[in-house]
Order: sequence, then C-alpha cells, then structure tokens
Amino acid sequence: MTDMMNPAPAGQTILGIETSCDETAASVVVDGRTILSSVVSSQVDLHARFGGVVPEIASRAHTDLITPVIAQSLVEAGREGRELTAVAATYGPGLVGSLLVGVSAAKALALTWGVPFIGVNHLEGHLYAGLLEEPDLEFPLVVLLVSGGHTMLVEMQGHGEYRLLGQTVDDAAGEAFDKVARYLDLGYPGGPVIDRLATQGDPTSIDFPRPMINDGYEFSFSGLKTAVINHVRKNPDVSAEDVAASFQAAVVDVLLAKTVRAAEEVGATAICLAGGVAANSELRERTLDISMTSGIRAFVPSRSMCTDNAAMIATAAWWRLQSDGPSAMDLGAHPNLKLPWLESA
Repeated sequence: MTDMMNPAPAGQTILGIETSCDETAASVVVDGRTILSSVVSSQVDLHARFGGVVPEIASRAHTDLITPVIAQSLVEAGREGRELTAVAATYGPGLVGSLLVGVSAAKALALTWGVPFIGVNHLEGHLYAGLLEEPDLEFPLVVLLVSGGHTMLVEMQGHGEYRLLGQTVDDAAGEAFDKVARYLDLGYPGGPVIDRLATQGDPTSIDFPRPMINDGYEFSFSGLKTAVINHVRKNPDVSAEDVAASFQAAVVDVLLAKTVRAAEEVGATAICLAGGVAANSELRERTLDISMTSGIRAFVPSRSMCTDNAAMIATAAWWRLQSDGPSAMDLGAHPNLKLPWLESA
C-alpha cells in the first residue's frame, strides 16, 4: 500500500459527497488537487424562517437533492461513474440524518460502479481545503478552523498527522455570530449579515472584551456574546452597525492573536484559515496582513472552499486512500466524530 508521503500514481479521480449539515455537495477531484467540478446546493432559505438548521428538514432536503447534485457534478466533470477511482463521503461529525444520506448514496454508487468507498472526517476535509488550492504549502502548518460548530487551532505536522493546540470551551465563533445576529434581529445565518453591517460601523466605538486573549490557545466566546447583549439592552439606541463592527473586531482580535502565537511557537511555515467563518472579510484581510507584520506566510482559501463543499472531502479522501485504503462498507454515520490527534498541546 502506498503511504501518505509517497502518493499513488497520477490520474486517480475521486467523487466526493458532503451532507454533514445543510449543504448538499458533490465534487470530482483528480489526484487531490485538480477540481473538475464542485456543485453545492444550499438549504439556507429552508431554514432561515426558523433561525437555524432544523435537522429533520435538512435530512429530507438532502434526500431530494443528492441524486441531481451528484449527476450535475459528474456531467460538469465529464466523467462517468466507472471511470472513477473511488467514491467518498463525509461520515462525521454532523447531523446524523444528514450524514446518513451522503454515506448511503456513496456506498450505493461505489457498489454499483465497482470502486472503493472512503469515509472522510468533515474536519479533516476543512484542513485540506488550503492544500487543495495551494499544494506547495509545506509542513508544519497552523490551521485556524472556525465555523458554526467548531473553533480550534490545529498543527498539521504532516498528512494525517494533527496536534490539537486549543479549541473553544463553550460557543464556537460562528455560533456566537449567529446568536448575536439573532438577538439583534438581523436574520439567519448571522455571520454574513454581521460582516456586511460591520463595513458601515466603527470597530472602535464599543470596547467589548477580548476573552482569554492572552491565556493559552483555548477560546471562549460565550462571555463576549453576553457582553454584546447587555450593552444593547443598556443602550437600546446604539447603532447596529457599530455593534456589529465592534463585536466582529473583538472576535478577530482573539482568533488571530492566538493563531500568531501558535505559529511562532511551533515554527509553522504558514498560517491557514479553514471553515465557514474563514469567509469573514475582516478575518481574511487581517490574516493576509500577518505576512507583512510578522513575516509568517498566511494563506486564505477562496470563500467557496471555506464553506462546506465536497472538493475538500474528495481531496482528504485521496490522501486517506493512500494511507488507509478503502473504508469498510459497514461504516456508519458518526455525528460526534473527532479527529485522530497525535497528542494534546
């Protein structure tokens, strides 16, 4: 078997499927780096009226969308199923009903086409999003993975070799964005609308706390969220734009302060963003500024690679196929799946 440090011969084409939450996605990727197609069908409109993702609605929508999304991905890639090397799907973490739709579809296609099935950790997919677009990145890397469900600092020492440096002890960054937006009655999802409002506000107008900014690599955003709510209650006429800008600045300050310290400590060759919150404008701009101020290379994936997509799943699957071979066909959905850590910091 070929290991991760000695990839297989060129020409391996993998269909990736992603259904961990509320995006139904399929992508065809060659050799873990060349995207032939990437199709994403979002369910945002279905869940917006409820102010968040409703698991039952999400799984039913995936059931309706999975076949046409996969078909479109294959057509755009100019590939037929039997020309593929393998079929991969996210098997965790995520919503169990949503995960089962993708895993079941991938297994069925793999059996039909006579190719291997590969189960992929959703978080590992996000870690590989940067390498998919910038394959010359060298290890070790420090990845700031920020989304609605996760906020963590990860050292990538090599392919499949991860060390957890720190993670949130309560609310994830994306969760805090959604909760603040909900309190301000700005709609769902909260991240994009706060991002837009912040461009019209003054980030220095309100001195919100920077929780644990100098304390190790753990994160905590629950107190910041509460501080925003208390400030608005005491100052009902405060500008929503100023609140959004000040809140966003506080979150980004904490995220990047810890990321830069971590990169310097482990001697990282670069800092990479990953996850849905990595689409935030201020976080992206200030991450790129790090290269000029600290001398550490910083890479920011395209916005399409930050949000949930199947290209990152296909890329992670390509590396996993070289390392572990195909997954067992009895692999199920694991909603609380963790990354295989080398050690804790």
